[in-house]
Amino acid sequence: MPNSRKNTGTSVLESDLESLLKELSNLLIKKDLMLVTAESCTGGLIAASCTEIPGSSQWFDRGYVTYTNQAKHDMLDVPLELIEKHGAVSKEVVEAMALGAFQKSGGKNRIAISVSGIAGPDGGTPEKPVGTVWVGFADDKGVESKLLQLEGSRADIRQQTVEYSVGWILTHLE
Repeated sequence: MPNSRKNTGTSVLESDLESLLKELSNLLIKKDLMLVTAESCTGGLIAASCTEIPGSSQWFDRGYVTYTNQAKHDMLDVPLELIEKHGAVSKEVVEAMALGAFQKSGGKNRIAISVSGIAGPDGGTPEKPVGTVWVGFADDKGVESKLLQLEGSRADIRQQTVEYSVGWILTHLE
């Protein structure tokens, strides 16, 4: 009997994401790089998606789940003053998260992705509605970020964030 994977609805991966992750794994291995994640609104879903791929220890180094402001500070050295000034869901904080993850992992041969957002169903404001997500990226060349405005349920927003993040890492590597 051929080896087939029964879809039980419990897998973090969808087929498109799985193919993106396989492409990502091949590129990271080819470039001798390891991925580090720093996640807030996704609660570790990016790391979980990566580690569902067999052999991920060749290209996935570690993941930080920093859901609270204190965790961002304690684990990634994000200054509490920065969070107080700009909010946890901001360009400044997500860039500090990515840089902190990159530096804490040793930096050499590492790239880091970070996410912080409002997945809902509540917690949004007129300035930062539900679906507002910042994604950060850090490597030895520097740090950058992007703002996403996503729609859907909490699960939809979190899944879209994972998919966007993996795709954005790929654009940096190609």
